Amino acid sequence: MEQSFRWSRTVSFGGLACVVTVMVVASVLEKFYGTEWASTFFYRSPLFVMLWGVLSVAGMVWLFRCRMWRCPATFLLHSAFVLILSGALVTHLFGRQGRIHLRCGEEAVETFTDSDGRLRHFPFGVQLSSFDLEYYMGSFAPMDYVSVLAITDGGQTWHERVSMNHIGRYKQYRFYQSGYDTDSRGCTLAVAYDPYGIAVTYCGYLLLLVSVILFFFEPGNGFRRLCRSRLLRGAVTVVCFLGGTGMTAIANTSGSTEPAPRVLPADVAEAFGRLRVYYHDRICPVQTLARDFTVKLCGKPVYKGLTAEQVLSGWLFYYDDWKTERMIKIKGSEVRRLLDVPEGNAALTDFVGLGGYKLSAALRSGTVSGRRQADEANEKFNLASAVSAGYILKIYPCRTDSCRTPVWYAVADALPPDLPVDQWRFVRYSMDYIAEEVARGDFARVKELIGKIGKYQCREAQDVLPSEGRFKAEILYNTVNRPLPVAISAVVMGLLAFLFYSRRMLYGKCGATAVTPVLVGVLVLLLSVLVFLITLRGWVGGHLPLSNGYETMQFMAVCAVAAALLLYRRFELALSFGLLLGGLALLVAMMGAANPPVTPLMPVLSSPLLSIHVVTIMAAYVLLAFTMLNGVTALLFLLTGRHGGANLLRLYLVSRFLLYPAVFLLAVGIFIGAVWANVSWGRYWGWDPKEVWALVTMLVYSFAFHTRSLAWLSRPSIFHTYMVVAFLSVLITYFGVNFLLGGLHSYA
Repeated sequence: MEQSFRWSRTVSFGGLACVVTVMVVASVLEKFYGTEWASTFFYRSPLFVMLWGVLSVAGMVWLFRCRMWRCPATFLLHSAFVLILSGALVTHLFGRQGRIHLRCGEEAVETFTDSDGRLRHFPFGVQLSSFDLEYYMGSFAPMDYVSVLAITDGGQTWHERVSMNHIGRYKQYRFYQSGYDTDSRGCTLAVAYDPYGIAVTYCGYLLLLVSVILFFFEPGNGFRRLCRSRLLRGAVTVVCFLGGTGMTAIANTSGSTEPAPRVLPADVAEAFGRLRVYYHDRICPVQTLARDFTVKLCGKPVYKGLTAEQVLSGWLFYYDDWKTERMIKIKGSEVRRLLDVPEGNAALTDFVGLGGYKLSAALRSGTVSGRRQADEANEKFNLASAVSAGYILKIYPCRTDSCRTPVWYAVADALPPDLPVDQWRFVRYSMDYIAEEVARGDFARVKELIGKIGKYQCREAQDVLPSEGRFKAEILYNTVNRPLPVAISAVVMGLLAFLFYSRRMLYGKCGATAVTPVLVGVLVLLLSVLVFLITLRGWVGGHLPLSNGYETMQFMAVCAVAAALLLYRRFELALSFGLLLGGLALLVAMMGAANPPVTPLMPVLSSPLLSIHVVTIMAAYVLLAFTMLNGVTALLFLLTGRHGGANLLRLYLVSRFLLYPAVFLLAVGIFIGAVWANVSWGRYWGWDPKEVWALVTMLVYSFAFHTRSLAWLSRPSIFHTYMVVAFLSVLITYFGVNFLLGGLHSYA
């Protein structure tokens, strides 16, 4: 009996380690050999399927050997994973996926092409009755793709509506939007036939959710014992918060003492910034365009004490001054050498010499890094040139008989031929009039002409302009959104607080200190600022700001600060962890873009499941980051040799306590994402690199729960080391996949 128990335990954990290893290797090789190769030789291979099967059987045998049914929630939790894997096996064996292309007006078809390129037959006919592109109000950014199918079966016809995040169903066949023809008269639909697997899998998801909820109320399990610990009394509040929800800005100024080029007076530039412009497929203040333009060129939203609106209007009306201004930030020594700008900043005139455009050779045949740096510099050159010529400034909405939705034009664009003469003249020459008054220095007249353009915008596009409240909210957001000084301040204060509280722990000091209320006040202020900025960004964008890397990292900062405020009464180091993680999350958010634009939500992301998925995953990552920092603290204590058993034990208990909600939130978040993927793309699991690494992270951390079977993990020093190393999987999941492995999820 004992030998059988050891065999099932060895096979279970050995099989789990093998699965993790195979997935890690497959995700890396996929980068070099392609998705289809990895799918054929790894994810869909019989050996990989067999490995999951052996792992499931051995795991259930081990559960029965341990008499785990005496802990119903734990038993149901493990059973849920077996049920989910069973559903995946049924889908693998009996499910079919494919595509079908339909055109309006064509006859019904009865076949589709499966994933192996073979023709499959429907037991009915499918015809496209209509296809419509729905746009966001006042823009040409797609909001949804809608196909109406006519399904003929037995002489009767049924109509099914298929759109993004809305499945068309008939006789266990499901239809999903996949693409559309350029003339909007046809579409490509994904077809999925899986009569049994999805039902089994969804039952597993439901059982998982129920078992996770029951686990926190099951008496006698490891989590409930930790809750009763005197060292952690009161800390359970953080679980309720994260399970339920799943510094004032400082303007950057240039330190340069060189005089700035000529610009409009601040009040005139501000009036210019309050005009509307069609930018990034939405209507927004010119101020937004100006801020993006300034950040793109010099890396900051201000330049030599000038506002972004002054910089943009300077390029428009004082081009001769600005084309020689060295404000374009250049990265890379190779590009700097080509432009002859050793100090790192270039002027527009530096890009062109006697031999023509200086970056032409680098763009064609430079090194890989050189081409990337040249591409970035070339993009800035083109942006400055386009702004100077007026191509980007689409501030004139025009309606015609052929297009009742207003189309926005720049002064340099070709205008519609059927535009009324008076309107044509206003659009073509109003900016010229402003330029003339700027040259004369009559800025009162300039403001008057700017006001006329604003009135023209309201008259021509009143029904599609954003509300006044939303418009003012965006202007306020642009004004106060300065995350860099907030992030740096948080990191510095977090490091100082970490040193302060660590020293107190080393010397056995505990209890109230005058520093604590100060740090609590800072965290409350930081949380208020972050929530305010997120609320403004959500109002401006018209959706929850959780759709890209910048927004998710900003939400992670909120989770870190909130968790610190809920934990600090029983664990003082949480204050420093909250500041550190909050500041680092904000810094990471700005890595991709210092000021990422607010854009309309892509149709596939327009789902409430997205928000739930992101909230749960980010909350889990924050708690795992806390366990990592806990581990770092414990290892530093070990190095000093003055840690004392009590400090290590306390840090061990805190990490164990946080590990339960962290892994459960991660598991729930992964499977909510799977449901979302099934609704949007017709498959709940596609072995995308981010999906693979999220699963790897969950499995890696799940080892830490089994300290009875893996006795070495019950030693605090080894446990803390494991927590630090395990966090590498989180970093790879979020950053490594985005920047190295790619995939469908690399946008966030």
